[in-house]
Amino acid sequence: MTKALISVTGQDTTGIIARVATKLSELNINILDITQTILSGCFTMMMVVDLDGAQIAAVDEAFQPIREEMHLNIHLQRMDIFDAMHRI
Repeated sequence: MTKALISVTGQDTTGIIARVATKLSELNINILDITQTILSGCFTMMMVVDLDGAQIAAVDEAFQPIREEMHLNIHLQRMDIFDAMHRI
């Protein structure tokens, strides 16, 4: 299993989770874990997904219209790289 971490931040508005989750479903990517909160009107979400069969660059590109339309920051990173960067 190839896991990735997706972070989504931006001004809180209706439909952020739906748009991101729908795009992942269209790409046949399973959400393994998710957390979200709103801090002073700023939406923040972290997701761990299973990228098996998907290329991270293609997934990143697929999020571009959502970034632009909803004015969001969406960042993807493979979990193995994330874990290595945060290992003491």
